[in-house]
Amino acid sequence: MSARVKLDLNFPDFQAHLFALEVNELKPLFKTLKKLSGMVWTDVYQDPGFHWEKVKSMKNIYTIRLSIQCRAVVCRNGDFLCFKSLHLDHDSAYGKK
Repeated sequence: MSARVKLDLNFPDFQAHLFALEVNELKPLFKTLKKLSGMVWTDVYQDPGFHWEKVKSMKNIYTIRLSIQCRAVVCRNGDFLCFKSLHLDHDSAYGKK
């Protein structure tokens, strides 16, 4: 059985962008975080709504869709999904722009 996902939201860049969001942007994002925290890893990888994608230019770094507007740069560290940064502009999550 796959382990339950634990969320690590403690990275400063992620927090800076999270705290700058408007209330209407936070609701769907927190709904997704709540969903993630109740899942096991195999489900996260298979859920098409997250659009889990490898960042080709970086080792063990991925992007995940948190809402229609937001993507996050993440990595897996054991049972933890570590949120590195948050992007309202999807292209900036891949280092474009």
